[in-house]
Amino acid sequence: MDVIKGSENLPVRLRGGYVTIGNFDGVHLGHQFIFRKLVDEARREKCPAIVISFDPHPKRVLHPERRPFYLITSLEEKTRLIESFGIDAFLLIPFSLEYAKISAAAFVNDILRERLEIRKIFIGHDYTFGRGKEGNGAFLTACGERLGFAVETIGAFRLGETTISSTKIRNALLAGEVRSAASLLGRPYNLAGTVVHGKRRGTDLGFPTANLAPDKEPLPPPGIYAVRVFTAGRRLDGVLNIGFNPTFAGEARTIEVHIFDFHEDIYGKPLELLFIERLREEIRFASVPELLAQIDRDIVRTREILAVES
Repeated sequence: MDVIKGSENLPVRLRGGYVTIGNFDGVHLGHQFIFRKLVDEARREKCPAIVISFDPHPKRVLHPERRPFYLITSLEEKTRLIESFGIDAFLLIPFSLEYAKISAAAFVNDILRERLEIRKIFIGHDYTFGRGKEGNGAFLTACGERLGFAVETIGAFRLGETTISSTKIRNALLAGEVRSAASLLGRPYNLAGTVVHGKRRGTDLGFPTANLAPDKEPLPPPGIYAVRVFTAGRRLDGVLNIGFNPTFAGEARTIEVHIFDFHEDIYGKPLELLFIERLREEIRFASVPELLAQIDRDIVRTREILAVES
């Protein structure tokens, strides 16, 4: 997949393609449906399948007062996921306050018509673009009739009675509902980063942990989670604690995973977690023996959960 930053000097081979445009944070089931449809139709017509998006996310530029605004996927993750659907090119347009002043008509004429000469565009039912959000499905349809490209608006994608959206997934994660988030994403939520040194308290207690410095947010809330762990080229199982270690009067939030049956030194190395299920909230115990007994129970429960997961 070609990853192209900026719309200047677009390759001639990308002209006459089928495209979709959006933010695609999370690359959830709804986005995946659009990508598959885009690729299927583009292949049938023997033309390029192109995804257009913006970086940074427009909300971060247009509404800086809305903090924190968490992204479900980093740009690197989003790019990798989009590529997995067979997309030919990912056009990433730098977004700024100045760019936000461009009218929807100017965007259509400059990018879609002059630079890409698109044949068809797919958009989500609620997607808007251009100055004042003046561009939408009806606007694009009118432009297409005048300029010679087709427009298909994709309706809301549902899972049962739930309409899937990045906002719902974000809210589920922030509430600790990792199974719900996974069902909407079509995969478990992941968190990656580098293993850093901690206080070695887990080792002292007989349950060594890898402390993660994460490379993105959002983080699910403090609690205990059953997780898959990817490190050193292997998939392992583990139990994760996100929190403040209240039994030891901790003040800084830590992300610590006890990896089952694993004893290697991985300080400074990359590690990735997949959130499978939230076991419980973080609790302050009256004594260390009570904490150790609960850790034993958490490990037993986690092994049971992961044993039935694919």
